[in-house]
Amino acid sequence: MLYSPVMTENIDLIADPGLNSLGIAKSPADTRVVVAMSGGVDSSVVAAMLKEQGYDVVGITLQLYDHGVAVQKKGACCAGQDIHDARRVAEAIDIPHYVLDYETRFQDSVMEDFADSYIRGETPIPCVRCNQEVKFKDLLATARDLKADILATGHYVQQKLSGNHARMYRAVDDLKDQSYFLFATTQDQLDYLRFPLGGMEKDDVRRLAEKYGLEVADKPDSQDICFVPNGNYASIIERLRPGASEGGDIVHLDGEILGQHKGIIHYTIGQRKGIGIGGREPLYVIKLDAAQKCVIVGPKEALEITEISLKEINWLGDQDTQENKDGQEIQVKVRSTRPPVPATLLLAPDMMTARLKLHIPQQGISPGQAAVFYDGDRVLGGGWITSGL
Repeated sequence: MLYSPVMTENIDLIADPGLNSLGIAKSPADTRVVVAMSGGVDSSVVAAMLKEQGYDVVGITLQLYDHGVAVQKKGACCAGQDIHDARRVAEAIDIPHYVLDYETRFQDSVMEDFADSYIRGETPIPCVRCNQEVKFKDLLATARDLKADILATGHYVQQKLSGNHARMYRAVDDLKDQSYFLFATTQDQLDYLRFPLGGMEKDDVRRLAEKYGLEVADKPDSQDICFVPNGNYASIIERLRPGASEGGDIVHLDGEILGQHKGIIHYTIGQRKGIGIGGREPLYVIKLDAAQKCVIVGPKEALEITEISLKEINWLGDQDTQENKDGQEIQVKVRSTRPPVPATLLLAPDMMTARLKLHIPQQGISPGQAAVFYDGDRVLGGGWITSGL
């Protein structure tokens, strides 16, 4: 049986019998779908599924950084090989396919922000910024220019309809859930987007790729940040911001200078190994003081945080929440790899900033990371961490 990309347990957008499987009041043949094709198995299966169901599918792949360098890069999305793979899949399933040069937009919106964030002593998440500023902003605008009814991607999240708007939920496959990286998706974007894989397990997606005869069926998932070869982000920062690796002191919380470092961009909050000091009890990076060019270290218990300040809130929950001055009880993820923990969310009246009171202390929380809010499996939004206490 062919898997429907919009089953009721996945994306509840077909309660109205007058709507097609993507929740559009048209026949599939009259419904244009732009699929963001990264060259990986997930987006390739989305394109093949929708094509088989009779939709007017157009594939778009973004070239986000230097093509010559990208050809040599393995294990990352949007590289030269990935563009080639996306083109081959489009040919195999007989859909039009376009490669768009977004290199300048990507560098301005993602790479420059990535470098500046590290220089400020933060730990950025460029994949969120890419979704926020490029894929779900510029690419979505391009899809609308092409008169597409929706933009579909291979992300693992679910949608359900509530009134006239879609809500976001965690994926069925907990190991593949990408809701943390999509917290900045606005309501307008969410209503236009579709995520056909949210109700599927990854193994089932690969089996579909084999069924469709896609060459990417066994292609490994991308692991690295796409523009950071071999995980060496410091070299990228140095290239974008020459002189960023200016050294300074490694200082204990008690004020004692323990040694010297070669630039705060080489350190992250919570780091233990590779600090460059020894002879004492285990020490961790507690804070990065960009203004003083200091790496501040201390014992593990000094990493514990119970209150977090946030900026740039994107709220996908109910609008009457802002009237709850005592806060809202939620679950929150402070790192993509950590499970949600209970917290009290206090949104500012303008809904742009917030405070989180964690019920269970968390360690290794860094400015520049995201805090994503949940009510069970529903995604309520999130914000960028500015500080923790």
